[in-house]
Amino acid sequence: MKFFIDTANIQHIQEADSMGILDGVTTNPSLIAKEGIKDYKAHYKTICNILGKRPVSAEVIATDTEGMIREGSDLASISENIVVKIPLTKNGIKAIQYFAKQGIKTNCTLCFSATQALLAAKAGAVYISPFIGRLDDISHEGMQLIEQIRTIYDNYDFETQILAASIRHPVHVLQSALVGADVATMPFSVIEQLFHHPLTDIGLEKFLADHKKNSQ
Repeated sequence: MKFFIDTANIQHIQEADSMGILDGVTTNPSLIAKEGIKDYKAHYKTICNILGKRPVSAEVIATDTEGMIREGSDLASISENIVVKIPLTKNGIKAIQYFAKQGIKTNCTLCFSATQALLAAKAGAVYISPFIGRLDDISHEGMQLIEQIRTIYDNYDFETQILAASIRHPVHVLQSALVGADVATMPFSVIEQLFHHPLTDIGLEKFLADHKKNSQ
């Protein structure tokens, strides 16, 4: 399973990249606003330079098909590794189909049902982003959606990659891997949590203590 970081924070991207586990970046308008970014095109260019050929999802703001196509084309011109992020609406599906014909990669976002994911795959989306955490928030099983999409895509050999999004904690990462998500995108805080286990800390502390005794 690929690991993407869900952020627009350059320091977090660089730190995750230094670990050797980073396969891509996803952003959205909220994350861009959180960083106080005004020149978003320059910011995306900086991220792309860090990532090299790895994918960077950049989201459109427009809600009409023509606007999405115009914004998405502009975003795609920033770098070859830009993936245009499109919301899962009727207009969005039309835009995704257009980009697929142009050879421009898309990430279909804000997916909350398996039938929506089916539409995105048929339109030619490279990634589908089911938001599992937000489903959990309203007492639905977010991971069940990943399972349903995996079954449907496998049934019909769709090449669209399942990108588990709205990940809140390490259990979401574990469950996504177990059910066969192709990608998990997560905040930097969750990436850090994946390293920690109390027995690792205890074991390391004991090893160091025993080494210190042996060295005296």
